[in-house]
Amino acid sequence: MLMRAAVVTEFKAPMQVREIEIADPGPGEVRVRIAASGVCGSDIKALDGKSAVLREPPFVLGHESAGVVESVGAGVTAVRPGDHVIIAMNGPCGRCRNCGAARYHLCGGRARMAAIMGTMADGTTRLSVDGVPARPMIGIGSFAEYAVVNEPMCVKIAKDAPMDVMCLLACGVVTGVGAVLNVARVPPGSSVLVVGCGGVGLNVVQGALLAGATTIIAADVAENKLKLAERFGATHTILVGDLPAQVREIVRGGVDHAFDVTGVAGVLGAAFAATQPGGTTVMVGSPPPGSTLDVDASLLFASRRLMGTQGGDAAPLRDLPMLAEQYLRGRLDLDGLISERLPLDEVNTAVEHVRRGAVARSVIVFD
Repeated sequence: MLMRAAVVTEFKAPMQVREIEIADPGPGEVRVRIAASGVCGSDIKALDGKSAVLREPPFVLGHESAGVVESVGAGVTAVRPGDHVIIAMNGPCGRCRNCGAARYHLCGGRARMAAIMGTMADGTTRLSVDGVPARPMIGIGSFAEYAVVNEPMCVKIAKDAPMDVMCLLACGVVTGVGAVLNVARVPPGSSVLVVGCGGVGLNVVQGALLAGATTIIAADVAENKLKLAERFGATHTILVGDLPAQVREIVRGGVDHAFDVTGVAGVLGAAFAATQPGGTTVMVGSPPPGSTLDVDASLLFASRRLMGTQGGDAAPLRDLPMLAEQYLRGRLDLDGLISERLPLDEVNTAVEHVRRGAVARSVIVFD
């Protein structure tokens, strides 16, 4: 069937909003009518040709999304037409070695690995542009009216939950909060540094608040982002300069946990140096492929830990409902993350706003 989608036809150029073909879901697949999709920095990296997996147009971006199940393929039992769902960034198979060890974010199942490359489990795609196969970003491609995804990627939510808000849980929120709860496992009473206060960084801040951290230092190069960070729970803010020295003026000896949410070369080493002996640093931001780390290795002798994360190391069926419940209880501020809601025809405007750092999150909404 035909649908409207924002198609990348060349790198570093505006997306073209036009009609393309989307096929019926195959076995184990679900077609979702997209209700809302957040615009993420990862989308912009792919648009600029900096994705390790989307190397050749045409393709459809968008991965932070929620919608309504429109149809299902053979064998699908977890959802049915009419269900409201968040589309998770990964759908663990539940059968591989990593899933057996509850490391669902590292699932090596065929369908999940194929989705990362923008195809279904059989190596094909359900999208085509003028007869040419088009890949959806990480197997989703939600800058479109519909998406065909693997069944395990669909997480049911209540029908009265606002989907323009719920979509944020799929990427920015679960990545930020998950980095705190799943990766660093920040205990109550801790001190935390968050470097980079965009959409994901703000969720690291409020993840630290959820965890019970008592000192939450937000650092950025932009004053407006620091003001937002205060709203989300930061107790102190820093305009980045000599980061380790600035942090030690607030917390003697350095913080317990530091999070680099920038993906900028050099920042991770500064965040690492701002931790106290025994502290933990988590790289949340995604650096360009081939980047190297500049870290003072001698600091490791004091039992400091340096960790990475993939989407907050989330287990979708566990973490997304939990985050939705935290929002409904008023313990997680999602409404404050949304700076603007725009229709699909204005997706390029949304991208430019995110690129300039003018918004926390832009959300593309569909009728």
